[in-house]
Amino acid sequence: MLSTNVVIVVALAYVAFLFAVAFIGDRRARQGRPGWLQSPLTYTLSISVYCTSWTYYGAVGSAARSGMEFVAIYLGPTLVFVGWWVLLRKLVRIGQIHRITSIADMISSRYGKSASLAALVTVIAIAASTPYIALQLQAVATSFQVVSGSGSDAVSGVSSARPNFQLAFLIAAGMAFFTIVFGTRNVDANERHHGVVAAIAVEAVVKLVAMMVVGLLVVFGISGGPIDAFAYMPDGMLRGPQGFGSQWATQLFLAATAVICLPRQFQVTVVEITDERHLRTAAWLFPLYLLLISLFVLPIAIAGVNHLPPDANPDMFMLTLPMWAGRSEIALLAFLGGFSAATSMVIVASIALSTMVSNHIILPVALRLPWVSLNASDDVRHLLLTSRRVSICVILLLAFLYFRLSARFNPLASIGLTAFAGAAQLLPCLVGGLFWRQATARGAVVGLAAGALIWAYTLLLPGFQGEFLLSRSDIAGGVFGQSWLRPQALFGLTGLDPLVHAAFWSLSINTVLFVAVSLWREAKPLEQLQSMLFIDVFKSRSADTSRVVSRSAATDDLNLLAQRLIGHDAARQLFGPGSGGSEAQRPVADNALITELERKLAGSVGAASARAMVSQVVTGETISLTELLRIADETQRVRTYSLQLEEQSRRLAATAAELRSANERLTRLDSQKDDFLSQISHEVRTPMSSIRAFSEILMETLEMDRQQSERYLQIIHEESIRMTRLLDGILDLSVLEGGDAPWALTPTDPELALENAMRICHGLAPHGRTRLISGERAAGIRLLADGDRLIQVFINLIANGIKYNDSAEPFVRVSSAVRGDLYEVLVDDNGPGIHGEERERVFSKFSRGWHQRRSAAQGAGLGLAISWQIMRRLGGTLELLPDRGTGACFRVQLRRIAPA
Repeated sequence: MLSTNVVIVVALAYVAFLFAVAFIGDRRARQGRPGWLQSPLTYTLSISVYCTSWTYYGAVGSAARSGMEFVAIYLGPTLVFVGWWVLLRKLVRIGQIHRITSIADMISSRYGKSASLAALVTVIAIAASTPYIALQLQAVATSFQVVSGSGSDAVSGVSSARPNFQLAFLIAAGMAFFTIVFGTRNVDANERHHGVVAAIAVEAVVKLVAMMVVGLLVVFGISGGPIDAFAYMPDGMLRGPQGFGSQWATQLFLAATAVICLPRQFQVTVVEITDERHLRTAAWLFPLYLLLISLFVLPIAIAGVNHLPPDANPDMFMLTLPMWAGRSEIALLAFLGGFSAATSMVIVASIALSTMVSNHIILPVALRLPWVSLNASDDVRHLLLTSRRVSICVILLLAFLYFRLSARFNPLASIGLTAFAGAAQLLPCLVGGLFWRQATARGAVVGLAAGALIWAYTLLLPGFQGEFLLSRSDIAGGVFGQSWLRPQALFGLTGLDPLVHAAFWSLSINTVLFVAVSLWREAKPLEQLQSMLFIDVFKSRSADTSRVVSRSAATDDLNLLAQRLIGHDAARQLFGPGSGGSEAQRPVADNALITELERKLAGSVGAASARAMVSQVVTGETISLTELLRIADETQRVRTYSLQLEEQSRRLAATAAELRSANERLTRLDSQKDDFLSQISHEVRTPMSSIRAFSEILMETLEMDRQQSERYLQIIHEESIRMTRLLDGILDLSVLEGGDAPWALTPTDPELALENAMRICHGLAPHGRTRLISGERAAGIRLLADGDRLIQVFINLIANGIKYNDSAEPFVRVSSAVRGDLYEVLVDDNGPGIHGEERERVFSKFSRGWHQRRSAAQGAGLGLAISWQIMRRLGGTLELLPDRGTGACFRVQLRRIAPA
C-alpha cells in the first residue's frame, strides 16, 4: 500500500510535468515553430480523449459485470473513423471554411446562424456532459482513496466510508485552474489550444502505457500466460447476460454518435485540427489505439473476479490487482493512467463548453444590456475571457454537485452511457443539416427540445433514484399516478433495458419532429443560403455570401468592432491603416468586407453572436432571393455537370477497356499473321526442298540404275502431291472465308456420309492400334447439305483423333443423335486432349492443338479451320466441348429436314 503523501507528491509532480508540456507547446506555437504539435500523430492522440476514466476503469468493471458488452464502446468510434470520408471529412471542411468554434456553432450556423438554436444546443450539451465530468471526479477521487488506502480497503477497493467529497472538490478546482490557464488565453477559439493538445497527447500515451503494463502483469505475472489467463473465465463472460441484443446494439450506436456529438470530441476532431489530411492517419491510427487500450480489459476482469474478494469493486480492478500482487509501483502507474484519462477529458470538455456558454448564452444576453458598450475599450474581449473562465468554474461545480447527488447510486459505465444518450440528441439535426436541404431551424429546435426532455425524464432523472425532482413513486408509478408516464415504461412500452428504452423514445421523437416541422414550414432565405454552403461544401471552398446578403455600414464602426474582438493588428490587416474617416464623411464598407469581418468574428464568438454583433452596426440588411435562386441554379448546374463528368468518365473507362481488348485482339491477329507466314513458308519449303534435292541428283547422276531413279521420281511425285494438297487447302480455306462460291445443297443422309468417313479412316490407325468405336447412332435423318463436304469434315475430325492419340490403349468414339430439330455428331477420343490457350485458337489457321506432343510434320494445321468454315457455310456448327480432363470431344450440329 502506498502512503497518502507519496501519492500526492507523485500526482503533483505529474501535474507539474503536464504544465511544462502545455507551456512549451504554447510557446512554440506563439513563436511560429509548431513542429510536432501539428503532426497527424499528435492530432490522433488528442482524439484519444474519448478514452476517459470510464474506458480506463469502467470498461474493466463492465466486462466483469456484463462480459463482452464493453466492446461496443470501442467498436462504435472505430466504425466512424474507418468511414471518415462519409461524415468527418465534411465536418472538418465546414469547420475550417466557416471558422466553427463548437458543435453549437456548427448547428446554429447551418440553420441560418440561429442564436436560439445555439443556446439550446449549449444547454443540452451541458446537461449531457455534466454526468460525464462528474464521472471523472468520482473516478479520480475513488482511485486516490484506493491506491493510498484512505477510507477504503486497498485490496477490494470497497470504500469503508462516504466518498471523499473534499478531495473531489480539490481535484475539480485543480482541473479548473489548469483549464483556465491554458484554455482561455485567447479570445479567438479558432486559434486552437496547442499547449492543451500537447498535454492531452502526452496523457494519451501515459494511459495507454499504464493499461498495457497492468495487462502484462495480469497475463504474465499473476497468470501463467494468455492461455492460463483465460482458463478460469466465468461461464458466459464472452457473451454477457443479454448477449449481443438490443442493449449491445444501442451501446454501439451511442458510442458511434458520441465520438461526433460530445462537445469535447467535436473540439479535438473538428476545431483543433490543423490539416484535413490528418484524418487519413487518424482513420487507422485511432482504431489501432482503441484496440491496444482494450486488449487487456478481459484478462484484467477475469483475474479480478477470480483473485479478489467477492465484494471487490470491479471498477477499481486496474488498481486493486497490482496492489493484491504486491506491485505498488505498477499500482501507482495505473493511478496516473486513470488520472490522465480523467483530467484530459475534463480539460477539453470544459474548454468546449465554456466557449459555447460565453458565445451563445452570456454574450447574446450581455449585448442586450445597456451597460455593455461596443465602443468601450476591450469591454467585449474582457467579457468573453471572464465569462469563459467563470463558465469553467461553474461547469465543474455542477459536475461536483452531480457527483454528490448520484455517484453512490450508479457505476461508472452507467453514468457514461447516460451522457452518451444525451449527446446523441444532437445527431438528427447535425447529420440532417449536412445532407438534407429541407431541414429548418424550427424543426431542429422542436426536435432537440423534445428529445432532450424525454432523455432527461426517462434516463437522467431516474438515475438519482428519487432524490432529485422525481420521487420514487413517480419513477415506479408514473407522474400524477399515470402508469403510461412511468419514466422507464413510457407510453406503456415495457420489457426494455432503461438505456434502450430512453434512447428509443428520445431519438425517435426527436427525429420525427425534426423532419415533420421542417417539412411543415419552408426555410428562411438565410437558412437556404447556409444549407447550400454546408451541403455543397466540396463544390466550392468559398464561404462568401456577399452576393446574396446586401448591407452597408460605416467602415470605422466596423474597424472599431474588429479592434475590440480580434485585436488592433488583425483589424489593421483587414481594414488597412487609413480606413477611418471623419464623422461627416465616413467611408461605407462593401458587402465583401462586412462578410469577411463577420467570418473572422465567428472564430471568436461563434457565427450566431458574430452575426448579432455585426447587425448592430450595419443598416439595410436584405437577402436577394434572385441571387439566392441563381446560386441554387449554379449549384444544381455544378451538380449536374459533375454527374455528367462522372458518366463521361465511366464511358471513357468502358471505351478504354474496349480499346485495350481490341488492341489485344489486333496483337493476337498480328502474331497469328506472322505465324501464318512462317508456317506457310515452312510447309512449302519442305516439299520444295525434297523436289529440288532429288531433281538435282537425277540431273547430276548420268548413270543411275532404273530402280534407284524410279524411287527418286516417286519421292518427287509424292512431295509434289503433298504441296498441291497444301495449296488446295489454302485455296479452299480462302474460298470458304470469302463465301463467294455458291454451293448446291441437296437432301443428304448424314449417317451415310459418317459411315463413308469411318470406312476411309479405318486404315489410318498405325498398325491397327487405335480402335474406331461406333457409339449410339441416329437413323432416318435427312439434311440439306453437300455430302462430299460433310464427309470431308467427318474425315478430318476422325483422322485427327487417330493421328494424335498417344495413349496406351487409344480409341476414337463416333456417335450421333437427334436433339430436337438438330442432328448432332460427337467425335471423342482418349488422347492427350487440348488445354489452355490452345483451345481458344484450335479453329485458327495452322493451329495444332497437339503440336507440343507430336511433330509438326503431322499436318499443316488447316483441317479444323477448313472444317469450321464448311460447317458455317452449311448452316451448322463445329465446336470443341469443354475440357473433361482427358481426350478431346468435337461436336457437329446441323438442322435436319422434317420428315415428309
